[in-house]
Amino acid sequence: MIAPQVKQVILQERSVEVKQQHKKTGVLTAELVSSRVNQLRRVGTGLQHLYYQLSLPNHNLSDISVLSNFVHLQKLELPHNKIQDLSCLSHMPYLVVLDASHNQISNFFGFQPPKNLKEVNFSHNRMTAMKDLSAYSSLSKLDLDHNSFSEVSGLEKCCRLAHLSLACNKISRIHGLDNLPLSHLCLRGNRLERIEGLENLKSLQVLDLSLNSLSSLSGLQNLHLLGSLDLEKNLICEIQECKHIHDLLLLRDLNLLHNPVQEQRDYRLSVVYLLQHLTLLDQEEVTAREKVASVNKYDPPMDVVAAREHMTHLLYQLMQPQLLYDSTLPSADSPYPMLVLTGPQGCGKRELAHRLCQDFNEYFGYGICHTTREPYFGEENGKDYHFVTEEDFQTMIHMGKFMQTLQYGGHSFGLSRDAIEDVAREGLACCLHVELEGVFSLKNSSFEPRYILLIPTREDKYRGHLRGRGLYTPEQIDMAASRLELYRNTNRQRPGFFDEVIPCDDWEETYPTLRQRVKEYLVMEEQEEEPNNMALPGNISTGHKRDEKPASPPVGSGSGTLSSHLASALDPSDPAHRNYIAKIQAELAPQKSAAELASIRRREQLVREAIVGKSPGVYSQLFKSSPLTAPSPEQGHDPGAHFCDDHSLDETRASSSLSVPSSAGALFVPVAPLETADPGQASKTLEDPLASDPATDAPHPDTDQPAEDVSPSSVRRPGSNVKPILPPIPTGRKTPAAPSPAPSPRAVGKGRHANKKQ
Repeated sequence: MIAPQVKQVILQERSVEVKQQHKKTGVLTAELVSSRVNQLRRVGTGLQHLYYQLSLPNHNLSDISVLSNFVHLQKLELPHNKIQDLSCLSHMPYLVVLDASHNQISNFFGFQPPKNLKEVNFSHNRMTAMKDLSAYSSLSKLDLDHNSFSEVSGLEKCCRLAHLSLACNKISRIHGLDNLPLSHLCLRGNRLERIEGLENLKSLQVLDLSLNSLSSLSGLQNLHLLGSLDLEKNLICEIQECKHIHDLLLLRDLNLLHNPVQEQRDYRLSVVYLLQHLTLLDQEEVTAREKVASVNKYDPPMDVVAAREHMTHLLYQLMQPQLLYDSTLPSADSPYPMLVLTGPQGCGKRELAHRLCQDFNEYFGYGICHTTREPYFGEENGKDYHFVTEEDFQTMIHMGKFMQTLQYGGHSFGLSRDAIEDVAREGLACCLHVELEGVFSLKNSSFEPRYILLIPTREDKYRGHLRGRGLYTPEQIDMAASRLELYRNTNRQRPGFFDEVIPCDDWEETYPTLRQRVKEYLVMEEQEEEPNNMALPGNISTGHKRDEKPASPPVGSGSGTLSSHLASALDPSDPAHRNYIAKIQAELAPQKSAAELASIRRREQLVREAIVGKSPGVYSQLFKSSPLTAPSPEQGHDPGAHFCDDHSLDETRASSSLSVPSSAGALFVPVAPLETADPGQASKTLEDPLASDPATDAPHPDTDQPAEDVSPSSVRRPGSNVKPILPPIPTGRKTPAAPSPAPSPRAVGKGRHANKKQ
């Protein structure tokens, strides 16, 4: 009996001999087939077990006719042989996968179609023409690389064909692929000069067009499922060709290696900007940093542009001799008041700004901007704009004259610091108009204006108004109308960005609303009603009972001045006090109370104790402040009835008083007018604005009793239903009846200050 090991060795030696013999003759025999079949499987009724896979690579076969006896084969691999005839495959009805690559086959599908044939590989053969494959209805993958096909045909009925590769052929035109369910298409290494015939391939996901002569990407616009596109070694020269694939939102991989376009400046950033959804460009990963850098370079957001402009102007200002702009010196408690009207081109903001300055000429002065455009009909130099040349405008930039500049409609616009200073020197608030870009720039400056958006609500009427003025070209009108949505989106996406939004379809209807808003900012409504209210005995609106003595009027004369309005409005017993709100920074700045405003000495004392370590830091209680409750009339001035812990109240007041207000409306410390005969008295008033008011005199810091009752309406959380106001205008406004203003403490101490933030 022969041992099993010896038997196995004999079989292996015999197999080698058979293989060598077939290599010499090129004829496939049943004995070789029997030794190479594998993968046993049940077939037919399930009662039989047969081998269904045969793999014979590199056997130098030229005759495989014996395979007609193996009807149950399902997977046949015959690569790297010398086969020319495949007619024996007609006897394999169950064949599913056929690999006949690297042979000498010239007849395209020269066998009867098996019913379930799905994958065929005929690459590296000698085929020259394609025939109708409508009988091969189950075909899903077809590889015809490295043949000699000059056109694509016969595939129209292959309703399941998903993968087609025709690389390295002689195809010069793409056609015959309409409505095929292709997901992968390879046309690498052909003679294509333009992209066509792909419009209806709605399912295409991977496309390889490398090694061709393409110069344009036109023809790819409708491939919305395309995720990978290979265009290596073509003739694409312009970056703008990427606009044809800009809307292919699923495109993640793009290869443009070895194209002339790579030689262009900033090529990679430009392509990344045009195709923000890419994750792989030229076989390198696209990083988030590259995407941000591309957007900031070619289409930066307005706040980025504003920040760059601000840094540029600030740098140029620092290169010049430093000047002290005393009239607009930054102050945390009382910033210089400004009113800014913004809106799209031609909405009437300039005309409305002029009209406001005429009606409120005791409060506002018009801030005149510079521009390089030509004056429109009716505009005057030095009144509407300062019209300058582009050369002069650039010179002013380099001299650090501007606070903000912008480019719009091919022209330059800028707001100079001198324009604001000229208005402030007269003791008036500055009223000006800017585009949306100017608003972003001003928000980087030290000023805290009130911003009013004037927005047309009817685009057709807005276009008709622009056409009626006869000043704008159709292109300018289209651009102006397109910016309407920009203003709306800014207001919608940035809550609180504008202090007020007013429709302006009709100027005559808009102005009364605008005028009313400005009067509310100036706290003029309550001042007009005050004489009537004070005449009533026991008037509830004054905050006093019938037998109480009302608060004394604020220091200074001239009830028509904004400073007197603000001084009376800051009296807690006055109803105008309700119109002030704290800065909308709830976590950083709890609302100030009346006692806190009257207790400057106490705040200073708490700061000193915190510095030397005798008490917790004043900022440590910012988030622990307890709400103040209004006392009842029966409680009087009992400290225990007001607060549960006097020590914690002191620290809360100190922490609240030291918080820096933001650009939202604030409760500012009033600056009393200097229209008095005694300059020393005016200086004293500025140092302690409530010291001269008997109604608000505070006790000594050593006592804990509050100065007066706190009304419920004055203890509101930040962001409650109250209205913003303009800060007080600096003192010393020139009026015909007023004497020359005394020098303010700011002017005396101007050597210690410098404008760091413009």
